[in-house]
Parts: sequence; structure tokens; C-alpha cells
Amino acid sequence: MTDTDSPVSAVADFPLPNSGWAVLDDRVVVRISGPGTDKFLQGQFSQNLDEVTPDRSPRAAAATPKGRAYCLTRMVRAGDDILMDFPSELADDIISHLRKYLMLFRGTTMELVQETSIVGILSNELAEKLAETAMGSLREPGDSCVLRDGILVKTQSTAEGTARFEFWHTRGGEITLPASDRMSVADWQASEIASGVASLAAATQESFVPQMLNWQHVGGVHFKKGCYTGQEVIARMHFLGQLKKSLFRFRAEEAKELPAPGSALFAGERSAGEVVNSIRFRDGSMELLAVVRHDASDTPLHPEGLPEVVLEPLPLPYSVPEREKSAQSDT
Repeated sequence: MTDTDSPVSAVADFPLPNSGWAVLDDRVVVRISGPGTDKFLQGQFSQNLDEVTPDRSPRAAAATPKGRAYCLTRMVRAGDDILMDFPSELADDIISHLRKYLMLFRGTTMELVQETSIVGILSNELAEKLAETAMGSLREPGDSCVLRDGILVKTQSTAEGTARFEFWHTRGGEITLPASDRMSVADWQASEIASGVASLAAATQESFVPQMLNWQHVGGVHFKKGCYTGQEVIARMHFLGQLKKSLFRFRAEEAKELPAPGSALFAGERSAGEVVNSIRFRDGSMELLAVVRHDASDTPLHPEGLPEVVLEPLPLPYSVPEREKSAQSDT
């Protein structure tokens, strides 16, 4: 399969390769430049811009006034500018929305960067081919280092322990990684699911508060920063322990259809959750991430319209302590 396969037909290898790289052409990069860059982003995203440095490239979310995420991204410091990535299918909508606020910051711009691409990398060994001696500084997810041709970011490992990285290739030209190790975008998308990293689609925009997507557990929500759009709802849910559902990972050995983002999961005849991301594997199995009510997470679940498909819970690479608090509050 090539990197131009559509998401509908994308099929990943099973098991996933332990090593490989893919150009993530399902994402675009934007550059925010000008004197109001940090102040503008500070007022719209869940990340503290003071902590976005050449050594640290954390995730972030942008939300509506009701706290519902319409953008999940990463922030990368590039000189005085900030680079962020958006899903290709949502980029125009996100940019249009953010420019309503950008108008208040004279001299500050947000533009697509055609010459910059993002490369997803599996394995420390491949990342070392790019970083060489700089690898020692990449200890935790979100750690980054500036290289000659771009920025290398350590991202969340899979639950099975495969190390993952993003290389933000800012200089264009050839990527100095072995062609024999190139994999499909579908393989990278499957590794995102195995890492518990959600992404939004048109059907799921403005559906979830970031914590429902476990965004705080992948470094995407800074609870001590100042005000930003949606912050009141997001902070209240965190500090008052009001999170009643969160992101879970599931697998099914066989399914006639791949559940689409936004479709429901059922416990018996009762709706219990909503699919966020899903991927089919070459052996006929599938995996998905879904936001599920905590009070239904211990019951057998099946996708909408597929009662014969029983979803098997799979581990995430991080803990979600809010689930235990939610269970205790319901007893």
C-alpha cells in the first residue's frame, strides 16, 4: 500500500512493524508568525506557550466556549514562530475559525507551510539515524531537539512498547532514512491507536471535552495556565472530578464493517460510547479508540449495527486515574 491510499481503504499490517517510517500526508503544517504569536495562541489553546521551547514540543487542544475540542495539535517552536499540525480534512475549517481571533493581533499571520512535512517514525534505531548524538535529550513524550533539516519530537510509545517519534522536516528535499523501512500511513495511524492518541474527524469535531480524549495524559492540557477559550469548562471538569467518560482502546478479531468516527458503541441496546478512530488490519481484525462511559466500561460492547462483534479491551500506555475516581463517586 502507498501513502496515497484513502482513509476509507487504508489497511495496516498486523502485527505492526517494530521499525518503519511514513510521510504523514494526512496532516498539514501551519506557521504562526509575528509579534502577537504567543499571546494569540495562549488565548486559544490548552497549552502554556512559555513551555513551548526548542527542547519541548507539547500537544495542545483548541475548544469552543463550551469546552468542546475542535482541534488537536502539537506546538513546535521554530525560532520566533510556532508550527502546528492539523488534519488535512479539517485544516480549512480550523484555520477559518482561528482567524476570527487572529484579526485582533496586528502583524501576526497564520499560513500553510507547503515545504514542511511530518514523518512518523517507529523505533529508536531509525530516529538515531536522524538525530545522532542529540537522541540523549529525548527522554519523555514531547521532548524535542533541533536538527539540521528539522525538529525531532519524541511522542507517546505504544502500549506494546514500540518507541515513536515525529520528524518535522522543515528544509524540504530528501529524507535521509532507508527506503526499505518505509511503511504506510495506515501503519502509523494504527500506532497512534496503540498509543492512545486520539485525532478528530469531521464527525467528531466539537463532540468531546479534551479530557474525554485522555488529552491531559498525553501532555495536551496545562491546568495551571491562564484563561483561554473553553478553559472554564475544562478546568471545572478537572478540579471537580466530573469526568464520567474517557478514551478506551478496543480490538475485534473480525468485523464486516469498520466502525466510522462518530458512530456509537452499545452495551446491549443502550448507547455507551462513541468511536473516535478506527483501523482495519490485513488479517481482518480491527482496533479502535472510543470515548466510553465509565459506568459501562466493564460490560460487553459492540459497534452500532454489528451486534455480533464483541470488542475486547486493550491496554493503553498510560494510566487514567479519573476512571477510578468516577467509579468511586458512583458507588
